[in-house]
Amino acid sequence: MAVSQAAYAAEKAIGHDDSSILEQDISNYEKTGEQGETMKALCWMGKQKVEVRDVTKPKIVDDGDVILKVTGSTVCGSDLHLLHGIVVQLKKGDILGHEFCGVVESVGSGVKKVQTGKRYVASFQIACGDCFFCKQKLSSQCERTNSNTIGKAMYGGQTAGLFGFSHFVGGFAGGQAEYVRVPLADVNLLEIPDDVPDEKALYLSDVLCTSYNCAHDTAIYENDQVAVFGAGPIGQMAGFFAADAGASKIIFVDTEPRLTFVKEHWPAKYASKLELVDFKQLSFGATNKETVVSRLKELCGGRGPDVALECAAGEYAKGWAHWLEMMVGAETDTSEIINEMIEGVRNYGRCGVTGVYVGYTNHFNIGSMMQRGIRLIGNGQAPVFKYWEELLKKIQTGELDPLQMVSHRVRMEDLDKVYYKFDKREDGMQKVFVETKHSFPACAGCPALTKY
Repeated sequence: MAVSQAAYAAEKAIGHDDSSILEQDISNYEKTGEQGETMKALCWMGKQKVEVRDVTKPKIVDDGDVILKVTGSTVCGSDLHLLHGIVVQLKKGDILGHEFCGVVESVGSGVKKVQTGKRYVASFQIACGDCFFCKQKLSSQCERTNSNTIGKAMYGGQTAGLFGFSHFVGGFAGGQAEYVRVPLADVNLLEIPDDVPDEKALYLSDVLCTSYNCAHDTAIYENDQVAVFGAGPIGQMAGFFAADAGASKIIFVDTEPRLTFVKEHWPAKYASKLELVDFKQLSFGATNKETVVSRLKELCGGRGPDVALECAAGEYAKGWAHWLEMMVGAETDTSEIINEMIEGVRNYGRCGVTGVYVGYTNHFNIGSMMQRGIRLIGNGQAPVFKYWEELLKKIQTGELDPLQMVSHRVRMEDLDKVYYKFDKREDGMQKVFVETKHSFPACAGCPALTKY
């Protein structure tokens, strides 16, 4: 019999620390489907290799579980870190995907709120709802759903379990599949109202909450000038939320085709606030040529922007030194973008870090940060519970349209091909909506289906 997460949490509370109990329990979840029941799922098969495979359909294991028929999922920029093998403790066959919504097929005996047949969106992090952090709606820091001791040793504290994101964060099977098991469902599912289609509700799972947290946790004040490093979906929406909070200028730092996509989909009411900087057209590390830092100073009156938001990640080295150090394992993350942010903002400026950083970095400009009073803020994995009800209301009133970042609608069967295209930024791909055999007809405004 599998050991429940609740039982494991209880053992932890009284001093037992056998992390293998939960890990073994989770790895067994993917092997306990009814005989003959299979589903399609996107599986990690090794570095730079993912496959859509027929795997065992999950079933209820704990009394707080539900089985969700997935009606929509997506691909996140952080999924590429899994594809690249940057995130540790992936196992061949792991089911990926941390953003999904669907219809409840079955519920465990202890489920009280979630109902069969209704639509829900899942939080990408798995929270208990009752620990110190959950009670403050800081769900990404849940103390009870991730038993991995390596992460705790590296970071000096525990973080929540995540769907489809390696055994480093609990080993939970993800939602890039036709079915998914959702633990502690009463806590981790939000009901989708009838007036909100899946194509808009889906992104409450992660990207909307993450970008909102990026802007609000870093803090945007009236008339702030804001530089956004990374114009993917997270950066695009973080820039939108910064503009919505009263920023006077939003400067996106990226390259094509993303800059053009953002420009074409940027809300008309904020058109006067938009600036674009193509970093590939600038020098890197030069002292006598225009750089990202010098361009930001120029655009913001010589001092630099008030705020910089990091929405890219730490795995993309620009210079040869960081590239070499990452190749030989001397560091896990490059500090180049962080340094550009620190050096680019005005004295006493604020730098928020939302892009995924896994471990350690070298050549960090701590002198500039200290001497100029720069506030460096780790935004963390966004606490979804803190924001998703507020953002859902904004979708209902029309204040927020998540479709502004969606470029493609694709099929579950093509998801491995989509990963590779997304990684190479082909076809102008920004954010996708992945349909399954359970999906509803496309809503108005959703891109037409593309088959690969």
